[in-house]
Amino acid sequence: MLLFAFLAFLPVTSLADYQAETEHYSFSPQVGSGSGRTYTITGSGRITAVRVWEAYSNYIYGFQFRYGHIWSNVSGYSYGQPQEMTLFDGEAIVQISGKYAHYVQSIVFTTNKGRSLYAGQPQGHSFNMYPTNKDGELRFISGRFHGAITSIAAHWGVVSDPHNVINKQYIQ
Repeated sequence: MLLFAFLAFLPVTSLADYQAETEHYSFSPQVGSGSGRTYTITGSGRITAVRVWEAYSNYIYGFQFRYGHIWSNVSGYSYGQPQEMTLFDGEAIVQISGKYAHYVQSIVFTTNKGRSLYAGQPQGHSFNMYPTNKDGELRFISGRFHGAITSIAAHWGVVSDPHNVINKQYIQ
């Protein structure tokens, strides 16, 4: 009887764990025409800087993120001088907005400290991406490019800070 009670409780616990874990992640579907080759920018830890290449204040040519102290590969093309924003300690990207037609025409990365990086020319259809969890932040992006960026999607998550976990254990 005791074994049956234990087994009956097990699926409920794992389902609850799964739901709690998935509440920390969200996805903003791609915008843009989506033609060309795929790209994904991922890394370990928190995003600490972002670079965006634009063509003559027109559409967006490429992206690059820094995770910790390591820069990702460039997705798209690194054409000319990039727009760049280095994030402060505790700062995170919490919103991506902009305009798109066939290409992503403009992009705005906004942080939880109210700072923004603007690139491109605001023409076309508007988009706005943000996490569904109040503690969520940008983890990585994906999309397609063909001559320039033709689409972008955002992947959001809660980044655990091991320093806060340690401090909370000592405070209790």
